[in-house]
Amino acid sequence: MQLSESKNTAGSGGLTEDGTLTVTGIYSDSRQVTPGSMFIALKGTVVDGHDYIDDAIERGAALIVCDRPVSSAGKKAAFMTVSDTADALGFMASIWYGRPSSRMTVVGVTGTNGKTTVATLLYHLFRKLGYKTGLLSTVCNYVDEEAVPSEHTTPDPLTIHRLMARMADAGCQYVFMEVSSHAIDQKRIFGVTFRGGIFTNLTRDHMDYHKTVDHYLKTKKKFFDNLPDSAFALTNVDDKSGTVMLQNTKARKLAYSLQTMADFKGKIIASHLEGMEMNVNGRDVYTHFIGRFNACNLLAVYGAAVALGEDPEKILIAMSTLLPVPGRFETIPSPKGFTAIVDYAHTPDALANVLSGIHEVLGRNGRVITVVGAGGNRDKGKRPLMAKEAARQSDQLILTSDNPRFEEPDEIINDMVAGLDAGDRERTLCITDRRQAIKTAIALARKRDVILIAGKGHEDYQEVKGVKHHFDDRETVREIINTGNYAV
Repeated sequence: MQLSESKNTAGSGGLTEDGTLTVTGIYSDSRQVTPGSMFIALKGTVVDGHDYIDDAIERGAALIVCDRPVSSAGKKAAFMTVSDTADALGFMASIWYGRPSSRMTVVGVTGTNGKTTVATLLYHLFRKLGYKTGLLSTVCNYVDEEAVPSEHTTPDPLTIHRLMARMADAGCQYVFMEVSSHAIDQKRIFGVTFRGGIFTNLTRDHMDYHKTVDHYLKTKKKFFDNLPDSAFALTNVDDKSGTVMLQNTKARKLAYSLQTMADFKGKIIASHLEGMEMNVNGRDVYTHFIGRFNACNLLAVYGAAVALGEDPEKILIAMSTLLPVPGRFETIPSPKGFTAIVDYAHTPDALANVLSGIHEVLGRNGRVITVVGAGGNRDKGKRPLMAKEAARQSDQLILTSDNPRFEEPDEIINDMVAGLDAGDRERTLCITDRRQAIKTAIALARKRDVILIAGKGHEDYQEVKGVKHHFDDRETVREIINTGNYAV
């Protein structure tokens, strides 16, 4: 990338006589800087990149981009001051990788729950419709068929544009990506050209970061506010925040609903543990999903595909072959006649939705045993709410450890117990060891019971004191069931 000297450039180190500068790479982490590259100093939630400018120069940075005055005297690098380095990083990353998002149709999915399911199902749907497709998600990223491990719901700008460049070079025509509130607030999606946005729902989450639900809502809304008039904005009008998302968008407004008239209207006709039959805009379709929350997710998928110009009949045929996302309402049957369900639900609303879905098909034919914990160093206020919601819809509740991070697991469990009344506590066991908690649930289960193991879903680790230890709920359940060693 070649840059020309401008009035925003201070200092002359690294500039050639004609006032141009060629950089060989872009970095926002000084430890990754290579000779001749650009270092963009970001102010993060924990550290400030401006504190590492000298380190970046020592490693050979040719250009420093900052958003406040920094002394350049005697430093062997050019300096450029911009109004916002987060904006600059997204803009520069997009240019560096050849504006890849403008070469494809990119659709973002945001909301508290359902992002992973909607984005992943759209990825699989469009592949079934014959398109090369990319995916950016919590579970895994995909460059068409190639899986690329994921570390964040929405990656940093450099990773986003680098992956999109690989997708574009691989011939991908569509990209579906989860857009988290953190990514919106931290401008990680800056520089991405979106052709569509989908809103699933909004409930309490990430209060450790946003502090208030109002800030959380307004952050989500920014995504739709910034969509161009060439894009579509598809919202769930069954959610009280659904119409709010569309208030100031320039995009084409579309809605989906299970309860009221909308562009995309759905109704559940019949449900059982293997799937449900739905009516979508007057057409019947069988799906391998259960629960109203999944019916909403499927409506979002259908609506987005129609908005992108696909034939409704072909969409429904492809939808009937889609399977649940790993760790999202993933069912594991047992020879004893009970069913275990592993789900990522880690908010009060997500737990309520999953448990309601179980009761829709279970009725009075069996009991519900729920195993759940809460993450450490995150929103403490949701812990008692999660426990209360789980107890309300469970016959037996087992509170256990999730990812305690740097907190003590027993203290997290105590925070959850605080949300239970005397009656709830009589039906609750506290078992800190997650494997032992799952084993206990399996030992207690009888024929036709359902065990919900919530909170971690696809994750294959437990994070304790900064270290990730291998632990997979699905793997643990299958091992205990297959060995028949239910004794606790």
